Amino acid sequence: MKRMGAVIMAALLLALPAAAGIARADGTEEGGLAAQKAREMAEALIGGYGVNGVQYAIRDEGKVVLSGGLGVAEDGSREPISKDTMFGIGSVSKMYVTAAAMMLVDSGKIDIDRPLTDYIPDFKMADERYKRITPRMLMNHSAGLYGSHYKNSMLLGDNDTENFDTLLENLRSERLKSDPGEYSVYANDGFQLLQLLVERVSGMSYSEFLARNVSGPLELTSTKTPLDVFDRDRLAPTRFPGIQGELPPENANVVGTGGIYSTAEELTLFSEVLTGERPKLLSKALASAMQNPEYRKGVWVEDETNTFGYGLGWDSVDLAPFGDYGIKAVTKGGDTIVYHSALIALPEENISIALLTSGGSSIMNTAAASNILLVYLKETGGIADILPDKTFEAPVKMDPPDGLQAYSGLYGNVGSTLHVTIENGEVELPGLLSGMIPAQTYVYTGEEEFTGVDGRTVISFDEQTNGHTYIRVKTYLEFPGLGQSVMAYYEYQKLDENPLDKTVAEAWTEREGRTYYALDEKINSLFYLSPSVLTKTIGLDKEGGYANGTKITDEDHAVNVAEIPVMNGRDAFDLDFFRQDGTEYLRADGRTYTAETALAPISGAAASIVTIPDTGYVRWYKIGAEAAGQTMTVDFPQSGGFAVYNAEGALVNFSVASGINTALLPEGGLIVFGGGAGDVFKISLTHK
Repeated sequence: MKRMGAVIMAALLLALPAAAGIARADGTEEGGLAAQKAREMAEALIGGYGVNGVQYAIRDEGKVVLSGGLGVAEDGSREPISKDTMFGIGSVSKMYVTAAAMMLVDSGKIDIDRPLTDYIPDFKMADERYKRITPRMLMNHSAGLYGSHYKNSMLLGDNDTENFDTLLENLRSERLKSDPGEYSVYANDGFQLLQLLVERVSGMSYSEFLARNVSGPLELTSTKTPLDVFDRDRLAPTRFPGIQGELPPENANVVGTGGIYSTAEELTLFSEVLTGERPKLLSKALASAMQNPEYRKGVWVEDETNTFGYGLGWDSVDLAPFGDYGIKAVTKGGDTIVYHSALIALPEENISIALLTSGGSSIMNTAAASNILLVYLKETGGIADILPDKTFEAPVKMDPPDGLQAYSGLYGNVGSTLHVTIENGEVELPGLLSGMIPAQTYVYTGEEEFTGVDGRTVISFDEQTNGHTYIRVKTYLEFPGLGQSVMAYYEYQKLDENPLDKTVAEAWTEREGRTYYALDEKINSLFYLSPSVLTKTIGLDKEGGYANGTKITDEDHAVNVAEIPVMNGRDAFDLDFFRQDGTEYLRADGRTYTAETALAPISGAAASIVTIPDTGYVRWYKIGAEAAGQTMTVDFPQSGGFAVYNAEGALVNFSVASGINTALLPEGGLIVFGGGAGDVFKISLTHK
């Protein structure tokens, strides 16, 4: 991420348009420090974090006291964003489906502690423990589900409901990764099940339920689902590097878990339902119950100061740093492929802020929104002053006690394994938290903790009540221009060695480093913007007996063993290989993949044809020397499309997004064609 110097930041701030004045509850005019901070945060997000549109609003005692927005035109110039511009709010949608289920609790139609099967009798899994799952466990992420089925969920200009329609079928063949209620770890599928619960109990579609019970009573005109009819031109424009112009509208067709569109002002109005200010819609008692620390009921990191701490629906019911001011804050963040959001509410003050972006990340949005809200609280007398950011110094190494070496060994999370060695009071770890924490050496600094050379990251080895040992991480992330965010979570779980016999080891050694490509993702999926999402490259830990973090059980199967609370145990998968007509395939995370050894080179002839098979599977091709350097022009039906990538996996052209049917073919790259069964693609190649 690009850092922005103070001089550049100051110059950009001077170029910002002034925000319109908005009347506060006390009748004074808004336009002070909070507005200045909001504009500063918007410019920081745009200038340093890949954001091309920001919208924000603060509501205090029922009235909007701050509202604004800033966008980037295609030529790079700044332009205001209307308060009526709609954004996808991603997982903040979970608060709507949680509230919907709680409304049915209010009316006596749901008991959140009864088995889910009482309401959805056709919900079944290949694990008898599923019968113990309750609606509460869906809301607090403790049901034990693997996590998410993303196949055909994020589509450009397409509101196909296949993902939701096949949810029960996909779950029927899956196990649980933990006992229901054992611990909380983020699980999107749980909120898909909540959507189904609302539909089954209410007898109406989820979109209709929201329209009748939320949008109607609150007079919301900009809160919609992909299945609603509304003007898509109201959506904030989205862009992707390398593609000229705006992308077609994104449809997050996992409505209960992440599919709602809204505005910052309407989101803060809905937050009044969540904080008990709208008792005719949701009782104050149930709104308050949603804010209880559900995460403390199971295995969890001990740290009190954190960005995560699940309630019912909420990501955190005691968001840092507001506790340092004696203020209770609850929050929910959300991300789709192109939209990102943050909602923070202060229930006891009846204040909320929403910050929505096109591009970026909900983590950055939350950091920015927190800082804006703190300035607003100071400006209005809610707090005396704003505490300074934490500062850090290089750690001072101490002599470690005997016995710490016992924590050396094999560790893993979803997707990877790691051999950890504790020697001379030091531990070397790779980058953590998806690279936001750099690879570094951690030295022993007392109290059974190791501190990184950055001074801001501390790890320990926690033996938990479920019998597992975890590498616990606490860090203060620094987002230049936005502030800090504190995270406490478990990164890795200690694993047992899994010796492989010769036959099994040979089978997996043959797959090591081999990439498998998804076949059943629709060609208008946003995942084609980044092909890594649709591929699995087998990383083998033959010494430990694991592949991609899963435990190898025989020549063709490996199962998830990650039981990690908070974050790094989410979106688990098994690996199941099979062969058909001499080709090896992989089933994982609800998708079917083909081996790279089955990919043929695209024809280098001047004219050729590609046909989509009866299965409807997409067709992947390599770009060999024969076709490389030529310009490909493709004639295809309206239902079809293609994407081209270079040898490094970077996007060259995605016809669904760009509307362009030509591409210069890079050597060593890939092409994928997709459409309806039987669709024919007529390909012509010409030299530059």
